[in-house]
Amino acid sequence: MSTVAPDRILKELEELWVTTGKQEEGEAGQGVLRACTLTLVAIAEEGDDPMALGETVAALMPEHPARTIVIRLRGGGERTLSERVYAQCWMPFGQRRQICCEQVEITASDAALEDLASVILPLEVPDLPVVLWCRSARLAGMAEFDGIARMAQKVVVDTGSMADSRAALEVVARLGSRGILVADLSWTRTTRWRETLAQIFENQSYLEGLARTAAVRVGSSEDGLTVWSWYLAAWVMDALEAVGAKPRLETTRSEHNGVTLEGEGWSVALERWDGRLVTTINGLAQCTNLPPPNDYALMREELGILGRDAVFETTLSSAVKLVHAEDK
Repeated sequence: MSTVAPDRILKELEELWVTTGKQEEGEAGQGVLRACTLTLVAIAEEGDDPMALGETVAALMPEHPARTIVIRLRGGGERTLSERVYAQCWMPFGQRRQICCEQVEITASDAALEDLASVILPLEVPDLPVVLWCRSARLAGMAEFDGIARMAQKVVVDTGSMADSRAALEVVARLGSRGILVADLSWTRTTRWRETLAQIFENQSYLEGLARTAAVRVGSSEDGLTVWSWYLAAWVMDALEAVGAKPRLETTRSEHNGVTLEGEGWSVALERWDGRLVTTINGLAQCTNLPPPNDYALMREELGILGRDAVFETTLSSAVKLVHAEDK
């Protein structure tokens, strides 16, 4: 069994900075600037594209510089842990001095999951937030995940990669019920949709009829609603309830993912057509670009919210209730 010693990793990080600083001073005479605002722990399966993950982390660093700890899960087998350290550097436009962040990569088997907390905790940067980004749908549903999640001030999961939307919602709700500050990238993907709906009802004529909304129809191109669809449905229903409306909710199989609100003499529909968002108001449609948000855009938004997201917490609770109501 191979093991990882946090003290050895910290020593390697210090040696890395000494070496990197000397190289930069020799080449440009400017040295390097060591930047860190948080500890980002990213857990991914070993088969997860390392280049894609590396590019995402690199893109996040200029705005959210962090000591990044990447955990790669090897699956079954004997208890093993291995590690390596390196630096992520970039040079701001118009400057000659590089800015660098630390990165640690650890490979762990499932049998070593219970050892992860004792390895990661000493590597966290003191007095700075810790964000855990779980890219493994398998791990998020395992009992060992709760202990790992408690190391962080915020845990980010992605239920979009989970096949069973009902079970996925239960995973997120369970984490929240245990006092863990949790976020879900499926919720983050609804941001543009929620903004668009809110802008539509800034129009006074539409706003006046909002309380008389009779039906909300949520369509999904898949069998059953995805977690994304449940979040959008729950948010819309909560917003309508806040203004006194009591619409019925209809979930349907549709060619395009979207949501429709209908009232007496009016209707508003939002649908995704490939990379476009089609907004139809009383039969008149307009299109705007809506490319699928990548991991960088989603994580950039979530790293900007390190406190509680009250709207998400309320929506999550409502989404779970909607799912249970449909099952009855």
